[in-house]
Amino acid sequence: MGIHIVKRDACPLWKKAVLYVAAVLFALVIGGVLLLAMGVNPLAYYGRMFTMGMVGNKIAYKAFENYLKVFVPLALTSVALSLAFKMRFWNIGGEGQFIMGAIASATVALKLGPVLPNAVTLILMCLAAMLAAGLYGVFVAALKVKFGTNETLMTLMLNYVALYVLTFLGDTKADWNFFLQEKSARPVFESFASFAAFPRIMLGKFGLNICVILAFLVGALVFVYLKYTKHGYEISVVGDSAGTAHYAGMKVNTIVLRTVFLSACLIGLAAAFKVGTAGVLSTAITEDVGWTGIIVAWLSHLNTAVIFVVSALISMLHYGSIAAAATFSKVDSSFANMLQGVILFLVLTAEFFIRFRVVRNKKGGKQ
Repeated sequence: MGIHIVKRDACPLWKKAVLYVAAVLFALVIGGVLLLAMGVNPLAYYGRMFTMGMVGNKIAYKAFENYLKVFVPLALTSVALSLAFKMRFWNIGGEGQFIMGAIASATVALKLGPVLPNAVTLILMCLAAMLAAGLYGVFVAALKVKFGTNETLMTLMLNYVALYVLTFLGDTKADWNFFLQEKSARPVFESFASFAAFPRIMLGKFGLNICVILAFLVGALVFVYLKYTKHGYEISVVGDSAGTAHYAGMKVNTIVLRTVFLSACLIGLAAAFKVGTAGVLSTAITEDVGWTGIIVAWLSHLNTAVIFVVSALISMLHYGSIAAAATFSKVDSSFANMLQGVILFLVLTAEFFIRFRVVRNKKGGKQ
């Protein structure tokens, strides 16, 4: 008697839902066991984490505002990465593109913010960030279509180039470095929050940052772009088979360059939103959205609408863990990263059982 794997013809929707829910619950159980080992009540910790510390908090609206600051860059970056992934261009350079966009955005804010109206400054910040990130991304795409280079390795290495550039700017005290405060004895990034900040819509005490609305608008436009336009159809065809796209007369190289540029541009826009909300550049400006966005995109099956849902849940894990860490000192805020990794592993395991089934071979070769 042997065992082999057979591809399923179809898996009922209810069974998919059960497997996904079971994967997440099992991940929480594993996390709960680790919490018990640290002497922490899992139910109390999860309660604090999933409510993000807002229950019984007199300034809960502030906590929700801060949560949205985590959610917006992650959702937009994940949507951007999904564009390239649909074409099977493995853009692992979200971190680097985000950093280059953030540097460009901060440059505009510091140089033009004091002399231009806030609205004009913000628009220029977004355009500069999109251009810088777009060029950083399309550089790899150009090497791919011209020389057949591996985009995974190239985008991965460029992440560290961008990170080292940002670290250099943050550590180098010199007359030319306008990113740092002149009067500070040690290297500290200059703040521009007073003259270059995205406006908020006040709903009582709660301030809804306009970036939240813009992020959902961009998501809707990307959904329409992919589903109802010729360019979206071309991305789908190239993703299925570049050979078929060539045979159909499509300019595959142009499609690759255009799509990767758009993907990186949107990551740059996410960086501009982040910088324009924070009001200052920092060496930790990305908060790992370039890496986390890859996970979100794949967990969402590259579905634009689902990406926003998964981004909301992952952001809850990250921000909620910070709130929980303030109460449970034994647990570091990085617990969310571990839990996220376990969830991803188990969801991928569920994916396996959704797509395939394990069959036992009986004696005589019959199944």
